[in-house]
Amino acid sequence: MCGIVGLVAHDEVKQDLYDALTALQHRGQDAAGIVTSDGQRCFLRKHNGLVGDVFREEHMARLHGNVGVAHCRYPTAGSASSSEAQPLYVNSPYGIALAHNGNLTNTEELKNDLFTENLRHLNTNSDSEVLLNVLANELSTMHALDPSPSELFKAVSAVHERCRGAYAVVAMVIGSGILGFRDPYGIRPLVYGSRTTALGTDYMIASESVALDILGFTRIADVAPGEAIFISNSGEIHKHRCVADTRLVPCIFEHVYFARPDSIIDDISVYKSRLRMGERLARRVLAQYSQNDHDIDVVIPIPDTGRTAALPLAHELGTKYREGFVKNRYIGRTFIMPGQKQRQKSVRQKLNVVDLEFKGKNVLLVDDSIVRGTTIQQIIQMAREAGARKVYMASAAPALRYQNVYGIDMPAREEFVAHERSDEQVAQYIGADWLLYQSIDDLKASTHEGNPHVHDFECSAFDGNYVTGDIDEAYLARVSAARNDLSKLQRELDLQFQNSRQTNESRTVETAGDILDLHNHG
Repeated sequence: MCGIVGLVAHDEVKQDLYDALTALQHRGQDAAGIVTSDGQRCFLRKHNGLVGDVFREEHMARLHGNVGVAHCRYPTAGSASSSEAQPLYVNSPYGIALAHNGNLTNTEELKNDLFTENLRHLNTNSDSEVLLNVLANELSTMHALDPSPSELFKAVSAVHERCRGAYAVVAMVIGSGILGFRDPYGIRPLVYGSRTTALGTDYMIASESVALDILGFTRIADVAPGEAIFISNSGEIHKHRCVADTRLVPCIFEHVYFARPDSIIDDISVYKSRLRMGERLARRVLAQYSQNDHDIDVVIPIPDTGRTAALPLAHELGTKYREGFVKNRYIGRTFIMPGQKQRQKSVRQKLNVVDLEFKGKNVLLVDDSIVRGTTIQQIIQMAREAGARKVYMASAAPALRYQNVYGIDMPAREEFVAHERSDEQVAQYIGADWLLYQSIDDLKASTHEGNPHVHDFECSAFDGNYVTGDIDEAYLARVSAARNDLSKLQRELDLQFQNSRQTNESRTVETAGDILDLHNHG
């Protein structure tokens, strides 16, 4: 999962792009990058780290121009190397810088085709570089000195024909403008809006509406599945549906966990959908007890994403809602940390217990989901150490049993706590007195209520149904091998070795982490 932004304005865009990335930091904490253009040259800064660490005053001073693209990365394909930080750039044709959220499912096939048929060299293992080169190759066939909107849309149509999987994309075509497009199923989110200033109308495309909100943009609409939007450097906006067969099947995990609650995705309020998850979960809790006579003394959320569902749940149960955990906000999101050892270490650093809310009570803990089980296992142990008499556990999402292949770095199936375990066995493993999962029908209904025009939701992590129709056991086995914790540990060690070598190299050599001044003709 990543955050992407594209911006065309009448003034310099670097500060707005920086501020938009900070609003989307929850979508990726591994690396960040910004590329801007003055219409002739583009200026790039990207590196591993949080937005506030990657961009210093000296970097911002060199990001000139009124057009730009930005990205914060959460690695799902490739490695954690700074060379794979985005935006990615190719100098032909025109000069194109691209930021991508999602995951291609036919990457290896495309890599081979790009080399053997299109004679294009790839320098990383990133599927985003593959997507960039597919787009660049299709644009090169137009043979236009200045591509028109129709030519850009024709190229996007060709991208849809070649690429499979999930992709929301913003790309800057140097000298022309910003191009945004979304896969035919609309799996990953993309929204656009406008802002009126004294100089004219500015336009932004972003992963979530919250990036528009904080910068004073008015949300216009979500980019539709298979739709492309082009905003010229002069501020003209063009739209086109680039593929005939489309269905809106967005990823439901955006509403469960990833998106900010103050975002609107596909006309659905994330906050409202999470409230409805809590209401429906309460009905399932009450069904556990005869005549709704429960023994729960207090409902306590696992901060932060468990809060919104826990509030209506407590209300429906007629019991107290209390904040029993205090979160250290300077620790990253545990789910998206790259290795199991780092995730485990971070739990007690991230959360501290308010003992008075637990001592002598039957406590119902509420979280958005349960993945590996090791984090919630530690949290339940902390609750017992604080004096809880009984600890119950409710998940606002169903049991996770399958990999997500569309841009969420979920582990190998064998690492899911619910893999080949019953709910009772999971409860025993995590140390809960009982465990209750949301049903998948209730989860869909909670989200679908916000927009009845959504055809369905991408729920493969819960039900194993892959909407693109190209996922088989062999593919899932390769994903498992790449995403298990041993593989991640090896990548972390490789990255540490790489960083150590870079530190010892001469400081006069410009690396991928430095500002690059890229001429549009290469």
